[in-house]
Amino acid sequence: MNNGAQILVIDDEIQIRKLLEITLDSNNYKTIFAVNAKEGLSMVANYQPDLVILDLGLPDEDGQIVLKRLREWYTNPIIILTVKSAEDEIVKALDNGANDYLTKPFRTQELLARIRTALRNMVSNEKEPIIEFGAVSIDLASRIVRLNNEILKLTMTEYNLLSIFIKNEGRVLTHQYLLKQVWGNSYADQTQYLRVFVAQLRKKIEEDPNRPKFIITESGVGYRFNTS
Repeated sequence: MNNGAQILVIDDEIQIRKLLEITLDSNNYKTIFAVNAKEGLSMVANYQPDLVILDLGLPDEDGQIVLKRLREWYTNPIIILTVKSAEDEIVKALDNGANDYLTKPFRTQELLARIRTALRNMVSNEKEPIIEFGAVSIDLASRIVRLNNEILKLTMTEYNLLSIFIKNEGRVLTHQYLLKQVWGNSYADQTQYLRVFVAQLRKKIEEDPNRPKFIITESGVGYRFNTS
């Protein structure tokens, strides 16, 4: 999804709406606005936007509740843009289904980059399941991973973890989310498992595992997978 995508901003601050209108319109996005939760939920249902930018501090409903309600049926990207910067709020939003999380005040170029990544990932998931990044290629249909055109041997757990990262490229994934997806609900607190396997994956796919380009640590929260 390139420029021209429709973005719904759910935010009650008029200054933020004006800033986003100028920023998004100047980058050829079609921007629509809602000023509270009720209006926002209605507009998502009626307009089916390509992406939603959601504030957590809405006047009529907690943004976390709005996020959870949206994720019952809305599958396109949701980016949280809020003044709430506490780690537990960030983790909660990501676990509730947000694709990304930025705090106010924010840099407009960073927001635009996050939007491009979220929209690009949405489109890539609709295409043939062959992903390439750096010297690595992965065929999600055949479950074959190659490094410099040579088959790369991964354990089943390493492959499952890598495939989750790839399918969520650009999105911050919390420790708890990854642990539940790979090992199951009973392992949700076993962060050491995750650290070990992330380290193993980095040794196999990163040019310099100590300065990773693909599996990026989001301190205290989880990991983000970048292919560019």
